[in-house]
Parts: sequence; C-alpha cells; structure tokens
Amino acid sequence: MVGKRGRVIGRIAPGIVGEVMLPVRGATEAFYAYPAVDEEIEVGAQVVVVDYDPPRTVYVSRAL
Repeated sequence: MVGKRGRVIGRIAPGIVGEVMLPVRGATEAFYAYPAVDEEIEVGAQVVVVDYDPPRTVYVSRAL
C-alpha cells in the first residue's frame, strides 16, 4: 500500500479524517485518510501513501 498514488475525494486536514481513492486489486477503492504532515489537502489533489493502518486507513502526502 505504501507508495501507491491516489486522488482525494474528501478534504484532508490535521484532525480531520478525509477520504482517498486508491488502486487495489485491479479496481479503485475508498480509504480513510489523514495527512502525514500538518497540512490541508483539497479534494481532487493527487497524493501518495506514506503509511498504512489496516484495514482501511492511510496517511498521505501531496504527490510531487
């Protein structure tokens, strides 16, 4: 899961659980998301997973 790129579908911010769509098993699935650093990430932004907390939570940073 770490290193996968996805798209934000629910705003992510410090203290706020957002949501991202990530490619998994040939499909795209929604995961709960927290920012890896204290930043706000808007809907539509491309992100990369830096940590994974099974089964459905990821920590993300903006993709470069």
